[in-house]
Amino acid sequence: MNEPEISEKPRRRGVRRTGVSLLLIVLVVGVGGTLWLRHDDESSAATPPDPGVPVTTALSVQGDVPIYLSGLGTVQAFNTVTVTAQVNGTLVDVRFKEGQMVKKGDVLAVIDPRPFQDTLDEAVAKLKQDEVDRDYAKVTLDRDLKLDNQSVTQQTVDNQRSTYHQLEAQVNQDNAAIADAQTQLSYTQIISPLDGRTGIRLLDQGNVITTTDTTGLVVITQTKPISVISTLPETDLPAVQEAMKAGAVTVTALTKDGGSALGSGTLTVLDNEIDQTTGTIRLKSTFPNEDETLWPGEFVQLRVQQRVEKGVVTVPSAAVQRGSDGYFIYVVKPDSTVDARPVKVGQIEDNVAIVETGLKAGETVVTAGQYRLEPGIKVMPEDNSSQTPATDSKKVS
Repeated sequence: MNEPEISEKPRRRGVRRTGVSLLLIVLVVGVGGTLWLRHDDESSAATPPDPGVPVTTALSVQGDVPIYLSGLGTVQAFNTVTVTAQVNGTLVDVRFKEGQMVKKGDVLAVIDPRPFQDTLDEAVAKLKQDEVDRDYAKVTLDRDLKLDNQSVTQQTVDNQRSTYHQLEAQVNQDNAAIADAQTQLSYTQIISPLDGRTGIRLLDQGNVITTTDTTGLVVITQTKPISVISTLPETDLPAVQEAMKAGAVTVTALTKDGGSALGSGTLTVLDNEIDQTTGTIRLKSTFPNEDETLWPGEFVQLRVQQRVEKGVVTVPSAAVQRGSDGYFIYVVKPDSTVDARPVKVGQIEDNVAIVETGLKAGETVVTAGQYRLEPGIKVMPEDNSSQTPATDSKKVS
C-alpha cells in the first residue's frame, strides 16, 4: 500500500526539471535570435550602396571635320647642288663650316688666284700695245687719204686701210681675252649658287681641285622650302584630282608613326603616270619648313586633305568598341546605367572617330573601363567631356 507513494515523488521532481530545462532553452534561443537580428540589421545599415563601376567618359560633339588621304613619303631637298671648281688650282682658303647655312653668292673657298692674275695682266698689256699700233695705223691712213693721188698710190692706201682694220680686230680680240681672263680669275672664288645648308666638306685646304673632279668641294641642300615625295593608291587618284580642281590642296607631314605633325604645305605636282608595278601614284608637295622640322631623306606620313565633312558627330576613338556584330559604343543613360549602342563609324584619325549613325551630339560615352561593362550595369562616370574631340580624320579600312 505504501510503494506507490514512494515512486510518485521522484517522477514529479523529474517533470519539474524537464520543464525548467525547456524554459532555459527557449530563453537562450530567444535572446540569441534577437541579438542576431539586431546584428544583421546593424550590418545592413553599415554597408553603403554600390556606387557603380568607375569609368571615364566624354561627350559626343558635332562639328566640321577635314577628311584626309594618307600615304608614306620621303623628304627631299628643294634643290641639291654639288659645288665643283670651274678652274684648276690649289685650294688656298676654305671659308665655310660643315653644316653651315649659306646664302647665294657667299664665297665658300678660294683657289690660288696668282696664275690667273698673271694671265689677266698679260692680256691687258697686249691690249695696250695693240691699241698703240691701231692708233698709229689710223693716223697713217687718215694722212694718206688727204694726200694727192700722185703722192700716194691707191695700193698704198688700200694696204694701210687693211692694216688698220687688222689692228682694230686685234684690239677687239684683246678685249675678249681680258674678259675671259677676268672670268677665269673670278672662278678662283668658289661661290654658293643658292641658299642652303652645307654638308660634310669633301676636299680640304691645300689640295688641288680640278674641273673634272665630279666629287666636288661640298654638297649644298636647299631646305627652305623643302619637298616631300609621297605615294597614294591609284584608287585615290579621282579624289586627289577633284580636290586639286577645287583649289590649293593642303597637306600635312607627320612623323613616320603618325605621332606628331612636322609641318603643313601644299600639294604642287601630281605625277603624270601610275606606277603599274606598285599600283600607286606619286605626289610632290612643298613645305615652307622655316623651322627645319623636315630633313632631307626623312621618312614621313603625308596627309592630303580631300574635303571637309560638315556637321558630323565625333567621339574619342577610345569609345569605339568592336563586337561580333560590328562597332558599338557604351552610352551612359540618365540613371547611370550603360547601354551598348550599335553605331556606324565613318572615319578615324588623331584619336577621333566620326559616328555616322547611332549617336547624337551631347551624349555621354564611355572612353575607358569598358572591359568591366555589359548593358544595364551601373557606372560611376569620371567626366572627361571637357576634352573636346579633335576634328582630323581619315577613312577606316
